[in-house]
Amino acid sequence: MAHADVTLFAGDRQGARELGRATTDANGTFRLRTDQRTGSVLYVEAVPSGDRSLRLRSVMGFGPDGGVPQRSESAVTVNEFTTVAAAYALAQFTDAHGIAGPSPGLENAAATSYNLADPATGKPGKVVTDQNNGSKNDTLATLGTLADLVSLCAPGADTGHCRDLLRLATPQGGGAPADTAQAVLNLARNPRLATGELYALAGQAHTYTPTLAGAPTAWVLALHYTAPQVYAPGRIALDAKGNVWAANNWLPGTRNPSPYVTVQDPVGNPALNSPISGGGMKAGAWGIAVDHEGFVWVPSYAGNAMSKYSSTGEPLSPDTGFKNGDLNHPQGTAVDQKGNIWIANFYGLKGNRGQGSVIVYPHGDPSKAITITGGGLDHPFSVQIDGYGRAWVSNARLDGAKFMDTRVPEGHVGGSVTVIGPDFKPTSFSPIKDPSFDWPLALAVDSGNNVWVPNFVSNSVTELGPDGRVAGVYKLPKPIGPWSIAIDGSDRVWVAGFAGPSVSVLCGADTSACPPGSTTGSVLSPPSGYRSKSIQHLTAVQLDQSGNVWLANNWSELVPPTGGVGLVELVGAATPVCTPLTPVPARPATTGSTACPSQTSTQPR
Repeated sequence: MAHADVTLFAGDRQGARELGRATTDANGTFRLRTDQRTGSVLYVEAVPSGDRSLRLRSVMGFGPDGGVPQRSESAVTVNEFTTVAAAYALAQFTDAHGIAGPSPGLENAAATSYNLADPATGKPGKVVTDQNNGSKNDTLATLGTLADLVSLCAPGADTGHCRDLLRLATPQGGGAPADTAQAVLNLARNPRLATGELYALAGQAHTYTPTLAGAPTAWVLALHYTAPQVYAPGRIALDAKGNVWAANNWLPGTRNPSPYVTVQDPVGNPALNSPISGGGMKAGAWGIAVDHEGFVWVPSYAGNAMSKYSSTGEPLSPDTGFKNGDLNHPQGTAVDQKGNIWIANFYGLKGNRGQGSVIVYPHGDPSKAITITGGGLDHPFSVQIDGYGRAWVSNARLDGAKFMDTRVPEGHVGGSVTVIGPDFKPTSFSPIKDPSFDWPLALAVDSGNNVWVPNFVSNSVTELGPDGRVAGVYKLPKPIGPWSIAIDGSDRVWVAGFAGPSVSVLCGADTSACPPGSTTGSVLSPPSGYRSKSIQHLTAVQLDQSGNVWLANNWSELVPPTGGVGLVELVGAATPVCTPLTPVPARPATTGSTACPSQTSTQPR
């Protein structure tokens, strides 16, 4: 682009600041000189000297405080493709003032943009074009379609088409975007916006290939990562740097128990010598948690034990794992404000009704294990901690447990929720029973201490208030078999579907974070959820400090049961949350001494 104004910016927790300016020559090249090249993220903007409706962006580098080694480019290409990559990867860090925010989420988001576009060449990144993505899903084609939309505002293009883009990219109740960078950002944050009309409009441009063959249900970008031994992952957790830890059920291509815990860095590469063996791991199941000191606790389902790893991936538990507390097929795991480790002692697929317990390792000490029974515990599956230090436990019941091998329950399975106080005693209102509970699995707690419970069989989500009373039951519009839930930094509810491979989003208790007219429980995603050819049968959804949504492909086929492959990331789709979850979700802050202080108090914020 000739005769354009080019500006180099740095962004960090304090905000965005200008580092230098230049003007492109007749060939569209430019040279910038600056003595400052520091910041959590470096990025370049290019705007024509006349019409300001075209604004192009490209990430140029990022600093050392993320989970990926710092990087900086000496030469950069700024085009439509890099603009889309920057808008999506940094969607949760961009506003009218530029790109800024706290570490490590900002650096990790900038690093993710490289997976979408190479800023040196302006071409698609290595990940979006690799064997897992490329022609295997629609992400590369979606990027091309979005880049074509941006090109409609290029100098010499039909100004009417550009006006149409800016009009269609206007969110409900919001103002029209002033330029293309804001327009793409609106689509990243409002993925259902004008999909059909914008797809038709993109057909007026033929700049990029490949492009979508039909209108999408949502403007989402999914990346599929298949690091070694990430097979049939049951549960995932994120550490303070944004590394993604996974507990894996089986060895690849088999139903033999996996001896590995896996770790991937924020851009999907194996990290910390992953895959990690040892520590008694034998078939990681639906449980994994990171404590306040960075230690990672993973249930060894087939080993009837708990495995513990250092923040650098070193096994710290015995070769047989910690068996204290008479563990029997442990599942859900959580850490409370005092550093106690809570374990749902599921008891497996056999036994009688009412069996199972919750085990606590006080301050992470297995030798002092406490076994909790009563309160209606019946094959407990998941455990999460609220702001009062209480443990909320889902009871899958024996009837539900028996379906674990087939995942095809029939009829009403039922279930309940037990609440255990910080004194390790079930509360007086336990168990919580309600007709809506129908094989409740992986519950989650929001920032207001409301508890969200998925019901696999009835295809609904039950909301419990902090007092244990049912606040609402929300039926999902299409059958997806909801398995797992995560709450983002705006208290929106992300629901992973196992029967119907997808992820759905509900408006949470904070309706101000949802589109105008939304109420608690309103479905914000398409009726069938966000889908991708890369998404398989999901058992876990987790969110990171960059606003990325991580999904665990647990099964790839239902009949015969076949393990799923790898993890899927929806880029920049959610409001960021502090990681690790400690224990109530909180959005990383730009004020105060640290973005994510440890939650050590049992008084809600």
